[in-house]
Amino acid sequence: MTIFQIKQAATGAVLWTGCAADEQQALDAMAREAGYADFAALPEPLRGTTVDRLNLG
Repeated sequence: MTIFQIKQAATGAVLWTGCAADEQQALDAMAREAGYADFAALPEPLRGTTVDRLNLG
């Protein structure tokens, strides 16, 4: 697993940081923690995100 950090593109606010196998799983995990079924279920204004793979080693 890799550690990803998802930020809101417009403000740079960190929305989620955690482990996932890939970017899509990270986006889905972030959405689930926010109460949505997956990233596709997020309202359009909330989809403007950037996904960074963190290298902590």
